[in-house]
Amino acid sequence: MPAIPPINISAVMQKYGLKPEKALGQNFLVDEKALARIAEVADVSSEDTVLEIGAGLGHLTRYLAEEAKRVVAVEVDERLIPPLREVLTSWENVNIVQGDILNLSPQELDLGDDYIVVGNIPYYITSAIIRHLLEAKTKPHRLILTVQYEVAQRICAVSGDMSVLALSVQIYGEPYLTSRIPTGAFHPPPKVESASIRIDLYPSPIVSPEKLDLFFRLVKAGFQHRRKTLRNSVSAGMGWEKDRTEALLEASGIDSRRRAQTLSLPEWIGVLKQYDKM
Repeated sequence: MPAIPPINISAVMQKYGLKPEKALGQNFLVDEKALARIAEVADVSSEDTVLEIGAGLGHLTRYLAEEAKRVVAVEVDERLIPPLREVLTSWENVNIVQGDILNLSPQELDLGDDYIVVGNIPYYITSAIIRHLLEAKTKPHRLILTVQYEVAQRICAVSGDMSVLALSVQIYGEPYLTSRIPTGAFHPPPKVESASIRIDLYPSPIVSPEKLDLFFRLVKAGFQHRRKTLRNSVSAGMGWEKDRTEALLEASGIDSRRRAQTLSLPEWIGVLKQYDKM
C-alpha cells in the first residue's frame, strides 16, 4: 500500500468549527499504524465492496479506498460531511452517505451480495450495530470493528465465560481479537481501552433461522439470573416447572446445577435439539 499522508485533525476541525460530539461517541482513530493494521486485517481486495461505519473525517476510509473496488462510507453526523468530502477528494471510489446505519439496509446502500464491513463504531451501540448487520437479509462475509476492549473479550469468549452477546455473534461466525488499541491512538482519547475484532461469517448460521427465536429465548432465560443454576434460571425465564427444566438438561447431558456462562455454544445447541424432541 502506498504511503498515505496523515490528516491534521486539529486543523481540519478548526477550519470547519468542529468539536467531537460526546453524545455520538466520537473518538476518532488517528494513529496511522493502527489504521494500517485494521486495513491489513480487513484483507480487502480490488474486487471488494466495503461498508465503512462511522467514517468520521476519513482517516480509515483512505486506507480502505486504496485497496477496495468501492467504499460506501456511512457517517451519521451531518457536520462531518463537508470535511469528509474534502479529505476524500482524491478517491473517486468512495460513496459518502449521511445517515444512521441502524436505519439503513444493505439493499438501500446497494452493497450487493458480497461485502465487507469495517468501522470504528460508537461503543454505546456496539451490540445494536452487530445485531443489525448479522440479522440483515444480505449479510457481510466479514466484519472488522473497533470496539471497547472488554466488549471484544466478551464477543470472543469461550465456555466458562460466555454471554448472550458472545452466543449472538458466534452462531453467525467466528470472532477473533486482532489487536489492542491504546487510548492515545484516538482524538480525543477515550476513557477505556479499545480493540479491533474480526468476525468471519459462516455461509449460514449454526442455528437454522426458524429456530433462532427459540434458541435465544432459552439462552436469555439461562442468563436472566447469572448467579442462579440453570435449573432455576431457565425455569423462571421460560415459565416452566423445575422438573421440566431438569429433564431437558439431563437429556442434553448437562448438569442442572451449572450456570449459563459455563455452557459452550454446542451445548446450548444440544439443549435446543432436545427441546424439539420433548
